Amino acid sequence: MQRNGSLLGSSFRFLTGALLITWLVLPLIPLAIWSFAKGWFYPSLLPKMWSLKAWKYAFSDTSGVLDSLWLTIGISLAATFLSVLVGVPAGRALGMYQFKGKSAVELLILAPMIVPGIAVVLGIHSVFISMGLTNSVPGVILVHLIPTIPYMVLVMAGIFANYDPAFESQARSLGASAPKTFWYVTLPAIMPGIIVGGLFAFLVSWSQYILTLLIGGGRVVTLPLLLFNFATSGRNDITGAIGMIYILPGIIILILTAKHLSGRSGAVGGFGQI
Repeated sequence: MQRNGSLLGSSFRFLTGALLITWLVLPLIPLAIWSFAKGWFYPSLLPKMWSLKAWKYAFSDTSGVLDSLWLTIGISLAATFLSVLVGVPAGRALGMYQFKGKSAVELLILAPMIVPGIAVVLGIHSVFISMGLTNSVPGVILVHLIPTIPYMVLVMAGIFANYDPAFESQARSLGASAPKTFWYVTLPAIMPGIIVGGLFAFLVSWSQYILTLLIGGGRVVTLPLLLFNFATSGRNDITGAIGMIYILPGIIILILTAKHLSGRSGAVGGFGQI
């Protein structure tokens, strides 16, 4: 009876995973076909002619795709790194301590996720102008922190809510300094949360269009901006090729996140061997 229940549970998980993958992959099929199509017109189910011209152009020096790709990766990595620096101590404070005004702080952190991004960026655009941060990569990185930090803080707050600080006290009582305690005790315990939160922060920064356009002023051309330009120009084949490049990090992050979410955090179940 127990074996049948286990088999039924495995089958259900397999079916759920297959449906999820199908749901995610199906919308991408027309995009992939367009990237190899040399004209695709109704009522043909498939293009009559195929070509690699769009991909060759996407990877050429004249398209600007590779430059935008590396720029987008750099901006997203920088925004993720800064989100981690802010999110870890903020998540510890929210997850482990009770203090006056905590609810207001949590609402303030969630505000960028509730308020439309365009409303937020219009409010700080004049501030960035006075600071000389508009039309620049540093300005785009800073404005990307508005949507990325809330994800990082919320993930780390959940990790620290189940964190046992007694291990830190024990390490310090044995003579470990504060930096060594953090490096050998705290960091291994919260690393799964940092990885998952960092992956989400990277993906959120990667997908920003409005914030990049308004603060970058069209001079900081990331991959979302370039993709939109080709999509509005009617070049469906090039749009398909750039679109496939654009969604690749999302697929990788989905796989990595699922892997880490399936494991247990040291903050929850212990640290293992230290």
